Amino acid sequence: MSFYVPLPLEGLQLNKPIPVNIWEPNGTLLLRKGEVIEGERHLQNLMAHSPVITETDYRAWSYSYTTQLDQMVRRNHTLDEIAQAGLPSEVSRGTERELLEPVSDWPDLHASLTTLLHQGAQAQDFVSRLTALEAKAQRLVAFRPDQALFMLVSLLQDRNLSYCAAHALLSATMCELVAPVAGLSEADRASLFRAAITMNLGMARLQDELARQSGPLTDEQRREVQNHPQRTVEVLKGLGVGDPLWLKLVAEHHGAPEGAASHPALQLLCLADVFVARISPRKSRPALLSQQAARGIYLNEKGEANATGAVFVRTLGIYLPGSFVRLANDEVAVVVKRGRRANTPTVFSIIGRQGMPLGEPALRDTTERAYEVKASVAAEEVKVVLNPARLLSRL
Repeated sequence: MSFYVPLPLEGLQLNKPIPVNIWEPNGTLLLRKGEVIEGERHLQNLMAHSPVITETDYRAWSYSYTTQLDQMVRRNHTLDEIAQAGLPSEVSRGTERELLEPVSDWPDLHASLTTLLHQGAQAQDFVSRLTALEAKAQRLVAFRPDQALFMLVSLLQDRNLSYCAAHALLSATMCELVAPVAGLSEADRASLFRAAITMNLGMARLQDELARQSGPLTDEQRREVQNHPQRTVEVLKGLGVGDPLWLKLVAEHHGAPEGAASHPALQLLCLADVFVARISPRKSRPALLSQQAARGIYLNEKGEANATGAVFVRTLGIYLPGSFVRLANDEVAVVVKRGRRANTPTVFSIIGRQGMPLGEPALRDTTERAYEVKASVAAEEVKVVLNPARLLSRL
């Protein structure tokens, strides 16, 4: 049985081959794949028939579009060029397994990294294991970045899982997505990713303990937190790490020494580390809302715009995939994809305006006034259990 969704108009290019069949809701074929919409008049005639495409074609087309945008980012296209990019005229059709790979692979990566970080200085074949983990994580981020963010934010919100690994993977993923836009070289981006994954290696077990601890830090815990950057550098060197930028970033990820010039990669790492910490739930305090955390990244202590923070927020959006929002119609929705603008993500409504869970999540376009994002919602307030595989398969 085929399900239909409305023909996506945003970015639709006239006088270019259509990569999918276009139908009427009753199943009558309106335009065959490879044909063109010949100008505005033809488009208006087409719209009079309420054109739709199959949900399978919509997912494939949407995936191709996202891939196109991320490739443009990685090739250092300007923001104007990216904003003007139309829907692709060819559709990449991955298998269902490929399209949903992050749903099962991110939890596996999280478990592997937890083991590696907890082993710390006693880890065997540390560099080779980390390299394999890094390669798989980077492939998943490049393949479906929004699904990566969705899964990692979801893992971060699960208090039954290791916080140190979730923090590391989400920080590294954020750096991986923002670094090309910030103009970092490939070599610097590689060192940055490794530093983000390992920056808390010297206190991994303590980091997990503190996430579950309701009381204040003890004096011993506070000393360990203060000393962990240098402790981590010593552990990494002992495990065979010699990359000077990797080690420098780890040593200074809470800030460069006063008066020293800050490397662009370090600025990103510090922002990612702080942002993830702020949106993470702890037993001692609730998580900061995504909207509030983004504002804190964008503006400095004096209320002035931070250039690196602005790039960070423009790239990742105000509302991260995996976070929850309230819409203008009072529905509560989960963010599943970044939008063209930082405040217009793609969402699925999961709770109706009367406060009752919806039987089936409803895809909402937040560029429409009726579905504009009104505010962030704390994950603790949402009592609906999501099925990530089913939800993400509809994108």
